[in-house]
Amino acid sequence: MFQGSTSQCNHFSDTIVALATPSGVGAIGVIRLSGPEAITIVNCVFGGKDLEKQVSHTIHFGTIRDDKLILDEVLVSLFIAPGSYTKENVVEISTHGSTFIIENVIKLLVKHGARLAKPGEFTLRAFLNGQLDLSQAEAVADLIASNSKASHQVALQQMRGGFSSELRNLREQLIHFASMIELELDFSEEDVAFANRDDLKSLIYRINHLIHRLMESFERGNVMKNGVPVVIAGKPNVGKSTLLNALLNEERAIVSEIAGTTRDTIEDEITIGGIVFRFIDTAGIRDTYDAIEALGVMRTHEKMKQARLIIYLFDPEQSAQEMAAQKDQINLLNIPYIAVINKQDLFQKDAGQSFDINDYILISAKKGIGIDALKEGILHKLDLHQTSADGVFISNIRHLEALQRTKESLDLVLQGLDNPAITSDFLALDIKQALHYLGEITGAVTTDDLLENIFSKFCIGK
Repeated sequence: MFQGSTSQCNHFSDTIVALATPSGVGAIGVIRLSGPEAITIVNCVFGGKDLEKQVSHTIHFGTIRDDKLILDEVLVSLFIAPGSYTKENVVEISTHGSTFIIENVIKLLVKHGARLAKPGEFTLRAFLNGQLDLSQAEAVADLIASNSKASHQVALQQMRGGFSSELRNLREQLIHFASMIELELDFSEEDVAFANRDDLKSLIYRINHLIHRLMESFERGNVMKNGVPVVIAGKPNVGKSTLLNALLNEERAIVSEIAGTTRDTIEDEITIGGIVFRFIDTAGIRDTYDAIEALGVMRTHEKMKQARLIIYLFDPEQSAQEMAAQKDQINLLNIPYIAVINKQDLFQKDAGQSFDINDYILISAKKGIGIDALKEGILHKLDLHQTSADGVFISNIRHLEALQRTKESLDLVLQGLDNPAITSDFLALDIKQALHYLGEITGAVTTDDLLENIFSKFCIGK
């Protein structure tokens, strides 16, 4: 995708074009151009004011013409470098949403010197031109893909700088110490110390504290970004499919009094407290000689192992011993779970049960009773009841891995500072390694392969 070295990508001499709005028929389509000739190219086909004489951040009405043929009446928005998303000249043409019009306008712009943009190339240019750091650029894709309040908050917070500005500041301080230690190596024969070891150690403790906080935030940040897989499990005919329908408020799963109706998993998503949950209805857990039902039970066990949370349904007529045995089996999975007694209308508090009713949430999935309490219990169980827009989260596995490697390198630096036998040149190497991994997060250190892997996942036009 990206030819040549990263340094060669820092300057773009061509102008790119792409549809910035979703493909398909709509009220309008926005065609975006970026590059040194963006305004000139559009001016060649624009019937209206001379765009090259207009100021930035203005909108102009006119027509797009292929010679004498008028393709459409449009609005043209100008963003003159460096005051644009890419820090290049950017032009956005708002046409009517006809696919015929959009395709022909783009063909016309290519005919006059633009080339079709590659996936993510607009944001790539914004990154390489210093408008965004790499973590902010990645957050652009996350913001476009966000489908809940929580995922939107995480992406927006990261796109606005999030933790990257704090990391950049600490990295710059670490660079200073690295340079001081390098300077010591030049004067090694004179036994001169330019880097204060205590100050360096204090800085590493601060960086490690931030790294620890960010690494701890990953699980929640990833959940907020990608949603929570929740398995509904239990014995056959305990009301799992009825509960799924109650949570979704629609008849998504077939409900029957015949045990074993659900043979395979059924999945659907809802939003609770601004977070997307993917609920998975499963086959009832029991011993069976039916080959198809047995396969469904096996898949139930697999889904339970993969779940972030298990909602395990109990029948009020089950014995306390049976309930305890089932809970022991769930505990072996080491996955958070909520014990729910369904069909609460059949439950009798004075029936002499030997289990603690406070350990269960009572619901009636069929009558919709207790569903709100169950939703609250889900948020509390996963510690997701409140999500702060000001909280700092990481949700990208690439960032987590880079932070882990940074911490490993910094731990080696700390060991070296406590060991007089470790010379300055080894300290310098470990600091450089930590700087490398920190730089990978914000894009201070990049490779062509890394950039291609990140930006190729973007949609074309962004």
